[in-house]
Amino acid sequence: MDAVSEKEIEAQIQDKGLNAPRITPDDISNKIRDIYFHIIPNTTVTVCALTLQNGYVVIGKSAAASKENFDKEIVRNIAYDDARNQIWALEGYLLRERLAK
Repeated sequence: MDAVSEKEIEAQIQDKGLNAPRITPDDISNKIRDIYFHIIPNTTVTVCALTLQNGYVVIGKSAAASKENFDKEIVRNIAYDDARNQIWALEGYLLRERLAK
């Protein structure tokens, strides 16, 4: 199964009229205050730190298996997506807590 972007999933949700309480891609974007990238010297490892509006930091990571395939833009995108996915989990938990009360 091919990966589906957040925007594509959001469009599917909208098309199906699913309107129960949920988190949207815009909600996730609005939680991010700062973005910081670091490539560990002499490696293909890239780290993305996302500072959220409340000061909490999530970390995403990426690494190319070979230096020949290392592309700064691609690894940054992968590390960013990895960090962003952590926000989805945190926000989903908070929503579930609110709904349970």
